[in-house]
Amino acid sequence: MKNQCVLAPFTLAIAAATAASAGAQEVLTGDTRLACEATLCLATGTRPGECAPSLSRYFGINKRKWSDTVRARTSFLNLCPVSDQTPEMRALVNAMANSAGRCDAASLNVTLRVWNHWDVDGGKVLINNQMPGYCAAYTGHQYSRLGDLSPKYVGTPERGGYWVDAQDHDAAVARYNDRIATEDSRRRNGEWYR
Repeated sequence: MKNQCVLAPFTLAIAAATAASAGAQEVLTGDTRLACEATLCLATGTRPGECAPSLSRYFGINKRKWSDTVRARTSFLNLCPVSDQTPEMRALVNAMANSAGRCDAASLNVTLRVWNHWDVDGGKVLINNQMPGYCAAYTGHQYSRLGDLSPKYVGTPERGGYWVDAQDHDAAVARYNDRIATEDSRRRNGEWYR
């Protein structure tokens, strides 16, 4: 229900723009329709099968350089008549173009790897626990319903922390705490990691 309340003004704006721009008798078609559908689908964490064509079109936009991909995806989403009606909608479209497909747990675990060369063991790779600004803008946007579904960080970077999908968080915390307890026990008993 909360998801519907958050997206209701957004959905109404698209419906109103559709009626105004396409006339009362017509319905949006082609890329204009796909852009509006993609915008709605990217604004929610639960994506029904009806989202497949629009998301396929959106994620199919790939250029050689990431900045060109972002520009092309933004242009595609801007085909939807409501994409630039308000500053909030412009911000949402920009956040989607910069972030959609890059802010899941698997992507964050790859892109947030940092080398800790100050480690006593000669250095190791850590996964940063700070979500990038582009992900925070996307998942926390007032017109999206992604905050509760966004990836969560488990543990601390220094002790092998990592990102998990929201639905896996509780189980991942339990596994992490078990691993840390085992490591601490071995360290207290003079054993080293095996």
